[in-house]
Amino acid sequence: MKKLLILSVLFLLIHPIHTMAESVYTVQPDDSLWKIALRYQIGVTEIIEVNPQIENPDLIYPKDKINIPNIDVIKHTEHIVIQLVNQERVENGLNELRPDEQLSKVARLKSADMLENNYFSHTSPSYGLPFEMIQGFDIQYDQTATNIARGQQTPHEVFRGWMNTPEHREIILGDFSHIGVGYVEDGKYWTQMFIKR
Repeated sequence: MKKLLILSVLFLLIHPIHTMAESVYTVQPDDSLWKIALRYQIGVTEIIEVNPQIENPDLIYPKDKINIPNIDVIKHTEHIVIQLVNQERVENGLNELRPDEQLSKVARLKSADMLENNYFSHTSPSYGLPFEMIQGFDIQYDQTATNIARGQQTPHEVFRGWMNTPEHREIILGDFSHIGVGYVEDGKYWTQMFIKR
């Protein structure tokens, strides 16, 4: 079963599903991503992640087409972590990080790899160091960093754990532009990947 999960995740990374959105919304006058997110009861970060064509989330215009994602429980859990990171960054006067769908897929594969290969380390026996793994999936960046965790039951618990460790806190508040989060429920493996473009 675990090998099937790993193969399924690997297939999605190699052959991404571009039909992730359950619907397409046409922006109306006075709309904002916040209002659209409230209407569909999902997070703004979840909308941003599936709409890479939006260069500035604060600037959307009537008649723009916005993909509305079909969010499952795991992805929702991952996005809570992204929201907690961005809240902390804003409180510290820093920019919010843009969720990156491809980076989240790699982070999810990293978490699945730790479960499958029964290890807990930044270095993977399958993919090497995190920067090698990110490069291996053709993600372009100027700098990168990764946080991992195991065993925490909730996004809030894992986030508090990272923030209470100076090395992890420094990464969360670091000079980055994009974030991906991967969570594997079996074994409670968590991975955050940060990049700057």
